[in-house]
Amino acid sequence: MTADLRFAPATGIGSLPGGDAREAAKAATGSFEDFPFLPELPARGPGADMIGRTAGMLVELYARVEPSGWRIGDRPGRDSKRARSWLGEDLDALEEFTQGYEGQLKVQAVGPWTLAATLELRNGEVALSDPGACRDLAGSLAEGLRLHLEEVRRRVPGAQVVLQLDEPSLIGVLRGQVRSASGYRTHRAVDRQVVEAGLREVVGVHAGGPVVVHSCAPDVPFALLRRAGAAAVSFDFSLLTERDDDAIGEAVEGGTRLFAGVVPGTDTALSDPAGSVMGVRTLWRRLGLHPGLLAEAVTVTPSCGLAGASPEYARKALAHCAQAARSLADNPE
Repeated sequence: MTADLRFAPATGIGSLPGGDAREAAKAATGSFEDFPFLPELPARGPGADMIGRTAGMLVELYARVEPSGWRIGDRPGRDSKRARSWLGEDLDALEEFTQGYEGQLKVQAVGPWTLAATLELRNGEVALSDPGACRDLAGSLAEGLRLHLEEVRRRVPGAQVVLQLDEPSLIGVLRGQVRSASGYRTHRAVDRQVVEAGLREVVGVHAGGPVVVHSCAPDVPFALLRRAGAAAVSFDFSLLTERDDDAIGEAVEGGTRLFAGVVPGTDTALSDPAGSVMGVRTLWRRLGLHPGLLAEAVTVTPSCGLAGASPEYARKALAHCAQAARSLADNPE
């Protein structure tokens, strides 16, 4: 990605509460006139959750729900068909509310390493236990995402589609913290170069389009994600420590956009919008970065998905992100 790539000032993460696709699309497009997103509604059940939705996109790999979670099978079944049906319903609703829209539009999918750490093979162990299965999964995901992005562009032809890869398990994969089926041991840590290569394969499917990698876990590997081709990194701002300062400074100076999750993802009393981004301003001063860079370098988001929030709070949180981003642009210092 080029260093001068510009993102809009605020957007959502992905998931919203409830099960009404039209209401969700209305909220996602109405809250962010210049950076709407395709909502996910996991409350509808298996197949609408982030793993199920992405499993439904896979090409020549199929998944079904078992008591222990999603498992790869031999043929498409009702679970993967349900996932595709719900995705189609969500795309129909998004298309309805983006007639004539021109600008950035974000869609989300689970990244290859969180998928490998979650999807089970036939023996009950996750795909992460088998390097060959990890490679097959990344290839299948890349092809499935290519088709999905084509479909989104067909439905919203004026949009510049931004792909977000959700990787909440990435740190666990890098540190050997993903538990085996028995729960008594953990799977071996995956080499960082292998992790980077797998991400790069999937990021590369969005040729010419920007990719955001989202992780709401501590110790986000900013440098690795940048090398894998991410144009932006999305994270829970409250989990940052001063140990992250150097990596963040290098990312900003290298042209990587920061999607700063500053608005809590579950119901709470919200501060004034300026207060929500006070920590971002403090970080900027600590890093010695020019205040004028703030609006160019930071997109304001919730800290994570809003599926666990009440519908009323979710709507307020999205509006709050847009207001906080305006505060950051108007008063960078």
